[in-house]
Amino acid sequence: MKVVLLKDVKGTGKKGEVKEVADGFAKNFLLKNGSAKVADASALNENKFQKDAQAFHKEQELLAAKALAKEIEGKTVALKIKCGENGKTFGSVTSKEVADALEKIGIKLDKKKIELKEPIKATGTYSVTARIYPSVSARFSVNVESL
Repeated sequence: MKVVLLKDVKGTGKKGEVKEVADGFAKNFLLKNGSAKVADASALNENKFQKDAQAFHKEQELLAAKALAKEIEGKTVALKIKCGENGKTFGSVTSKEVADALEKIGIKLDKKKIELKEPIKATGTYSVTARIYPSVSARFSVNVESL
């Protein structure tokens, strides 16, 4: 019996796949638990539309990520932090502070997408990478100054 999987089923397939399974398995397990539905013309058509919509949304996310990366690329963000006499900071600059500084210049970016190798603990200019999408990243500078 041909079915369209509505959920991931271990050993059978992933959500949205059309699979040929044994009649008993389909009737007694998949259909009964709501994990699949019979692959008739309407179910196959609906599945195709869902896959097309999903592909469209992924493409839109990728385009938005590329636009954001282009906007961020090469920017310099200035941060002021309290320092001691030798340029050593009290505390450190984290990705949250960098994200807040980016937001002040009009760029909204989640702190989890900013990659700092380690928190910044001294004044100076640092190169930072923002991983916006799995295949899209941008580099910008963070200039840490004392108050």
